[in-house]
Amino acid sequence: MTDIPHAPGAISMTHKKLLIVHAHPAPHVSRANRAFLAAAQALPFVTLHEIYDDYPGMFIDVRREQALLLAHDIIVLQHPFYWYSVPALLKEWIDVVLEHGWAYGPNGEQLAGKVWSHAISTGGADDTYRVAGSNRYPIDAYLLPLEQTAHLCGMAWQPPFIAHAARALDDVALNAEAQRYLRWLTDLESSQ
Repeated sequence: MTDIPHAPGAISMTHKKLLIVHAHPAPHVSRANRAFLAAAQALPFVTLHEIYDDYPGMFIDVRREQALLLAHDIIVLQHPFYWYSVPALLKEWIDVVLEHGWAYGPNGEQLAGKVWSHAISTGGADDTYRVAGSNRYPIDAYLLPLEQTAHLCGMAWQPPFIAHAARALDDVALNAEAQRYLRWLTDLESSQ
């Protein structure tokens, strides 16, 4: 936790450290993800981590990533919803960084007590993620493997931020979603 300097007699404010692991293979084409990241940068307790920039060849520095996770209290994986899951590099990141004996299993308690959530942009509208919709299930059903991963690692799963039909948002709606993301991040940090 970081102590915010304060005047004598003032109340000390502390912030939990929040890491956003951003995983978009083509961020230059995603107005929504760029707007969300720009909003998040305004928060002093947020660290942004662009894994597609850092690992273009998909060779992940596991120890570096584990050190980042250890240095933060809240982990948010921000990504588009690709085929009902995460983009390829983020899946690889999960597979290699959350090692047996480190993140789970015998002596695998390094992440226990930390918070895990997702910030997701979808191409489909909210009503497509229903039993009667084209995607047949609510989005929470597709997130169960990720929720279980958090549970296996002893992390507290928090409901995700979801921006539906993100490509279709006009400037006004996109700004409103970015502000909603900012409030979600702030609430996530303050409620822990």
